[in-house]
Parts: sequence; C-alpha cells; structure tokens
Amino acid sequence: MSEHREPTDHPEPTDHRILVGSDLDRTLIYSPRALALGMADELAPRLLTVEVHHGKPLSFMTERCAELLVQLIGAAEFVPVTTRTRSQYLRVHLPGPVPGWAPRYAVCANGGHLLVDGVTDEDWHARVQAVLADTCAPLDEVVHHLALAADPEWTLKRRVAEDLFAYLVVERELLPQGWIEELAAWAEERGYGVSLQGRKVYLVPRPLTKSAALAEVERRVGASTVLTAGDSLLDAELLLAADQGFRPGHGELADSGWTAPGVTVLRETGVAAGEEIVRRLLARALVPAPVG
Repeated sequence: MSEHREPTDHPEPTDHRILVGSDLDRTLIYSPRALALGMADELAPRLLTVEVHHGKPLSFMTERCAELLVQLIGAAEFVPVTTRTRSQYLRVHLPGPVPGWAPRYAVCANGGHLLVDGVTDEDWHARVQAVLADTCAPLDEVVHHLALAADPEWTLKRRVAEDLFAYLVVERELLPQGWIEELAAWAEERGYGVSLQGRKVYLVPRPLTKSAALAEVERRVGASTVLTAGDSLLDAELLLAADQGFRPGHGELADSGWTAPGVTVLRETGVAAGEEIVRRLLARALVPAPVG
C-alpha cells in the first residue's frame, strides 16, 4: 500500500504500535509571520487558532490539518516534541478526539522535560541535569557571554529557558555577517550548539536532544515504528532517529539543504506544509504491520 495515499475519514486502528513525534512551531503550528499564505485571499485555507497569548491568537493550523491530526491521534501515539518551555507548550491546545483532549506524553525544553499527563517526570529531568553537568560548560558562562556578545542594537530579548539553555530574540536582518558562525564556534568548544530559527538564536547543550526524550517514550509504550517531523537543526537528530521523518520545504534544515536517508523532503512551505506533514504521517501510520 502506498505511503502517500489519502487517508480515509474513519481509519481502521493499526495492529502495531506507532509512535509519532512532531515538532510544533513551523512544523505543525504557525505564527502569523510563518503562515506563508502566498495565494489570493479568496483561495486561502480556513485556519484554526491553537494558541492564544495575552488575549491574542498566536498560532494556527489549517482546519483540514486539524481534521487529519484527529485521525492521526486515533491511529498512533502522538507526542508533541518542542523546544518550548513547559508554560509555553501548555498554551497550545491541539485538536483531539474529545473536548479538552491532551497528549499523554509531551517533550518540552528540547528534551529537558518529559510530561506525562501534563506533569513533569522528575526522574527524567534529574537524569538530563546530571548528563549536562558532566559534559557541558555551566549555563551561567553561556548567559554571560551572550550579555557581552549580543549588541542591544539588534537584540530584543535575552532569555534562559527552564535553567537548561539560553536564547536571544533578535532583529534578524540586522545580525552582523559572520556573527552566528563565530558564536557557533565559541559554543562548540563548550558543548553547546547554535540554532537560528526565525528571530530566535538558541544556544542548547549538545546532549539536550528531542530524540533522547522521544526514545524514552518509545521504550515506555513499546512502539514498533517511530515517525517524526521537524524543520530546524534542533530537529535533525529527531529525524535521524526515526523509521521515517518528514521535513517541510522551509526552515533551517531546508535553508541548508539538509536531508538524510529515511527523511522525506516536502515541497510545501508555511501552514500548507503543516497540513501535508500530518497527511503523510497519517498515511504512513496506516500502513499495515509486516506479517510474521
């Protein structure tokens, strides 16, 4: 059966455990800046608001994407996997099979927190903290360096997320040429990686990965197949760790031309890519388990 077939409105349950781990921002959900509605207004898709902040709609998906996601949730163990902090993640309300539905598992802070029924798994968090303490420079050193290296002329905010990593909000068009590369070289020597996503510059410890946290979920649910989706450098390990991964036609990975065996590169960009990603994930989740 082709993995690209259009799912039915009422898919049959799968006979083996499928685990789907998807990045959120610019993969599954989109801010107004990232929608990329490059068509006439009358042809634009209907949008569903999935996040409200300070009383204003902040993130969206297409209504068709929402319908497909509900089907995917019925066919697989669906896990949001995000760099967002826990409080930022909890603002997102994804569509589900019943009102008030929320995923059983969620990965936040790039793998630093594993939520189980909305509650932090403290044992997992302690394991992560121990690894970071043994392998990376102290976060305070990174924060101090950013305070010196980030020019206020183009730096809008400096933030620390969950005492795990640091990030900047910048005027991207004003970043000095070569500054990101210089920062990445400095960070690499201290066990950190740099990722530029939209207006945010992340400095994240190398061992702090989405793939490690998703592997823990895989162990707990006994999944036989793992599917993933993501758009940034922080998602590369997530895509590589899956039986099949999906990458949109926009984002940090697309800009660098990154791909790998087992990773499907989509042509679609913006919110249309989110819909196509969920369509592909669902089609793959409905492939029958091998016999024997």
